[in-house]
Amino acid sequence: MSSARPSFETIYMKLAMTMALRSTCKRLQVGTIITTVDFRKVLAVGYNGNASGLPNQCDTQIPGQCGCLHSEENAAINCDSPRNVEKLVFVTHHPCVYCAKRLINLGNVKKVHYLHDYRNSSARELFEYVGIELKKIELDGLSADV
Repeated sequence: MSSARPSFETIYMKLAMTMALRSTCKRLQVGTIITTVDFRKVLAVGYNGNASGLPNQCDTQIPGQCGCLHSEENAAINCDSPRNVEKLVFVTHHPCVYCAKRLINLGNVKKVHYLHDYRNSSARELFEYVGIELKKIELDGLSADV
């Protein structure tokens, strides 16, 4: 009796989902994991929420203006790997344009995996322009869009 081993993509996407549980945003909880391309190292983690030291709550309830740092933004801030290190990104939701630019500026991001679509998919063109692959992951029925 053998059970199938989960892929690294599945493991890291589930880790991103677990990181999203730390989010204090009432509207959307998002988690991000940045790894090496051989999957052997986690380079950084992030989730959306207010800045360190500020109240663990949104500044407003207005969608898009809650004041939370995005999970990709926090992961990029936490990533101290040099630009020449090739990276993979696992994020629970399709990145917004600004987070796409932050991930591009990390340097050497090869692929961004995401689980859920976001209300705006404009970042897709930015990733295509710079040659970063964007891939939606299907996880046991968990890819339902939000």
